[in-house]
Amino acid sequence: MSGGILVEFGGLPGTGKSTLAGRLAIETGAVWVRIDEIEGAMRRNGLTPEQTGVAAYSVAHDVAANHLRRGLLVLADAVNPVAEARAGWRDLAASLGSRHLVIETVCADLDEHRRRVETRDSDLPGWVHPTWAQVQRTMASYQPRTDERLVLDTTGPLEDSYQRLVAAVDLSGTAGRT
Repeated sequence: MSGGILVEFGGLPGTGKSTLAGRLAIETGAVWVRIDEIEGAMRRNGLTPEQTGVAAYSVAHDVAANHLRRGLLVLADAVNPVAEARAGWRDLAASLGSRHLVIETVCADLDEHRRRVETRDSDLPGWVHPTWAQVQRTMASYQPRTDERLVLDTTGPLEDSYQRLVAAVDLSGTAGRT
């Protein structure tokens, strides 16, 4: 058993995954593995969006595994819209003997969700966030989760969602901090 903690963030674009994961990474020193960042690098190096999806998850799994083997806290930040993507994280954690927590972010207020999608800026070089029309297409194909998870409705104050996240991760007495 390698230890480490894998916190899998999932949810539609614009629901607060990266906001929450980024804050948790800063406050804990966790390794933050972002699919958007990996895909952005692949696209800057000539791959098309059609080529990056599955490949980006594969790269993310390898990066996460390397850090989990060291006993670190790893935050996996991805939409994870289908069962296969979710199984990849679950199987990775199981194969390494790592604790696995699943966080699903939602924004129950559709108007607020749309506002976020349409007004957010990218913090990644060259990355273009999906449009509202693209998010709506993802909504239509997003497979409902049935696994054990913490669902955070980020419509309310960010601090409320963050405190629920911190309580769920519960790093007291673990080697998750760096």
